[in-house]
Amino acid sequence: MSYYCFKCGAKLELATEGKVSRRDSCDSCSSDLHVCYNCKFYDSSSYNECREPQAERVLEKDRANFCDYFVFREGRSTNTQAAEREKAKKALDDLFK
Repeated sequence: MSYYCFKCGAKLELATEGKVSRRDSCDSCSSDLHVCYNCKFYDSSSYNECREPQAERVLEKDRANFCDYFVFREGRSTNTQAAEREKAKKALDDLFK
């Protein structure tokens, strides 16, 4: 199974299959790994942006949290594509300032 960082898209080598602690971080960009954006239950169109109905609300989706329902998403996160789109949009906006 392949796991990727939500922020930089780097492929991750996890010591235990799909398990990360709250303190684990990406070797490439140092971002937290136990975050909503890396969870298989994250869904921007769902209530509280989570498909797990029992999970408590997490406000900072890109920061480490204590969610007991966290399951690392397999494959690339759709949020990585959104981040690239935002980066490109910001670059275009900066051209016209």
